[in-house]
Amino acid sequence: MPDCGIEDLWRELAPQVLGALVRRYGNFDTAEDAVQEALLAAAEQWPEQGPPEDPRAWLITVASRRMTDLLRRDQARRRREERAAEWVLPKDRAAPPADRAGTPPDDTLVLLFLCCHPSLPRPSQIALTLRAVGGLETAEIARAFLVSEDTMTRRISRAKQRIREDGLTFRMPPAGELRARLDSVLHVLYLVFTEGYAATSGPRLLRAELSAEAVRLTRLLRHLLPEDGEVTGLLALMLLTDARRAARTGPGGEPVPMAEQDRGLWDAEMIAEGVALVEEALSRGDAGAYQLQAAIAALHDEAPCFEETDWPQIRALYGLLAELSDNPVVSLNHAVAVAMAEGPEAGLRLLAHLAEDGRITRDHRFHAARAHLAERSGDRESARRGYLEAARLAQSLPHQRYLNARAARLEET
Repeated sequence: MPDCGIEDLWRELAPQVLGALVRRYGNFDTAEDAVQEALLAAAEQWPEQGPPEDPRAWLITVASRRMTDLLRRDQARRRREERAAEWVLPKDRAAPPADRAGTPPDDTLVLLFLCCHPSLPRPSQIALTLRAVGGLETAEIARAFLVSEDTMTRRISRAKQRIREDGLTFRMPPAGELRARLDSVLHVLYLVFTEGYAATSGPRLLRAELSAEAVRLTRLLRHLLPEDGEVTGLLALMLLTDARRAARTGPGGEPVPMAEQDRGLWDAEMIAEGVALVEEALSRGDAGAYQLQAAIAALHDEAPCFEETDWPQIRALYGLLAELSDNPVVSLNHAVAVAMAEGPEAGLRLLAHLAEDGRITRDHRFHAARAHLAERSGDRESARRGYLEAARLAQSLPHQRYLNARAARLEET
């Protein structure tokens, strides 16, 4: 089995390699297959021989060879089946001149905008981008959308087929089109970051490579659109959230609640940059969802201790967020903020209404929050049952262990 370092390197490079192939050959679906073949070859060779000096170039070379084989095979099949003239790639998709040494193009951002093409339905845009750019598994994407894995598989397949049939070209869209795709792009970057900051499945709570890639791409996007408040707000949100990463896990990888975190481990430079970005974005007025979330994160990060957190202000900001969209996770966070500002009973009343929303009751976070508020209100048995239900629904092993431990503690005392 490859070690975690090599696996992290694969995850970081796979979107870049896919972008390079789509740019050169213009066949998204076949390029994805070729990248998978290259990763399989790396899985066989790198653990024993070690990664090559330039892993990205190695993967692009191997994937390009495989891409050529696949395209030739497809070409032969089309000739046999359709008896058509020789199949060639469109001229505007020919391979570009070799990149200048030391300045490889960042195809990942272009790939991001290709996947968010307006000819694709919005859910398909986001799902395909999470798969191609974020490197998330289909099951992980399905959990982010609160749908079944089969539904998500069909959604991604249809999106790839649409790209192939419409002959979409690999290029950065002009300014007008770029704006039309921006909401989807921001949503994808947010979901990739969130999966890295709080993994929905697997043995690790954190997947730092995903968070780092989301931050990197968002910085590039802000360079393109420096005046866009939501782009700035999203970057601020990522920095202010990721600043707490070192304090979020204990020695065994278990989650550490914010109330128990050592704030001395928080990254002061990231917090300062994030706060400055929030202030810049909010000064323009008409705050959007990412700016509001960044403002909430700034209130958490600037509090000298958990007890001095400005919960009334956080409650108000979550109320504004809830007005912008029908998002059950926002409603859940709003209920928790109300509980912290007004008492656990007030939060439990809101959660009782939210319990009728099937989109959130399948999520372990709902049951964990309700159990925590029940524990604070003195209802230990309800809290214990809630923690056990949350553990049953959680896909992340660290979360499962943490929630089961909370339930066991209530049973013992």
